[in-house]
Amino acid sequence: MRNNGAWFWDSRIRNRGNKLSLCWVLRCLALPWLAALWCVPAAAQYKAYVATHKSNSVAVIDTFVDQVVAVVPVQFQPLAVAITPNGAFAYVTNSGWPVGSNSVSVIDTRTNTVVATIPVANFPVGVAITPNGAFAYVANYNSNSVSVIATATNTVTVTVGVGTGPWGLAITPNGAFAYVAHLNSNDVWVINTATNAVVATVPVGNGPVAVAITPNGAFAYVTNQSSDNVSVISTATNTVVASVPVVSGSYNSGPSAVAITPNGAFAYTANAAASTVSVIDTATNTVIATVPVGIAPNGVAITPDGKFAYVGNEYSSTVSVIDTATNAVVDTVNGVAVAPSGIAITPQSSAFSCR
Repeated sequence: MRNNGAWFWDSRIRNRGNKLSLCWVLRCLALPWLAALWCVPAAAQYKAYVATHKSNSVAVIDTFVDQVVAVVPVQFQPLAVAITPNGAFAYVTNSGWPVGSNSVSVIDTRTNTVVATIPVANFPVGVAITPNGAFAYVANYNSNSVSVIATATNTVTVTVGVGTGPWGLAITPNGAFAYVAHLNSNDVWVINTATNAVVATVPVGNGPVAVAITPNGAFAYVTNQSSDNVSVISTATNTVVASVPVVSGSYNSGPSAVAITPNGAFAYTANAAASTVSVIDTATNTVIATVPVGIAPNGVAITPDGKFAYVGNEYSSTVSVIDTATNAVVDTVNGVAVAPSGIAITPQSSAFSCR
């Protein structure tokens, strides 16, 4: 390798009579220019929070280098994560199986420490936060309820009775409604967040477990793990307007998680049974790509710039990183502890990093 330090100082050493040469001056002026060229933002830097439910912890991944930079202990069997819109806190559901935690851990993302633990109902699974950051909605599978947490006080203010086996949920971009998928009753219930009353029930496929809503709020995508398909609900009419098969050849796919790109163009579904990710074109509601990942993917999240999808592979204990431009895996994050599942990514990037 060329010795750049020797190159720079050599002209000064050769100067005689303490007189600066033109070459020395030019090289001094060149330093800031060369530094600017070298120190350019190569990629946005976010933090991905991954619930590792066999390790009773949350792994924090620096997405710029795709490495685990922190591990935050929580309570038993964490399953899902949601981050406040300002990026300050991560809310983690602790399902507690087989030991009853039945709680939500609140992580300060600045220090990566737990600052609150909130008791909820039995077997909390999904969690979603309103766009104004004021409330966290938690689906309690064994209690057939949704706990509503006021984030200002980290206390449950309301408990809403819902259908059988609520699992995943999502909130519309305007904050007006929460869509709750029920694993056992094969439907999605719609909660008006202003009144916390159920206003609609939408039948979907078999075993719905996850929901994601398009950025314009027009459609909710629901993964049906027993039907091997995705139901598309019109939020204007609360009816299913499309059903998208996500089977992988002759095998069951078991779609278990879904995330939508920030521009609303594509939905990424993690297929736990097939160890793949299906990419759905939301304009045509057809699968345009199937991406092999690790074993039993059970979580997926997309970076706010839309460039990468992060997929938690439960049985591989890894996270696959998919380039959304090519729909190819470009990195695999190891050291994520045992059984990664739910993933959430901070909404804003950190300061520029240099490569």
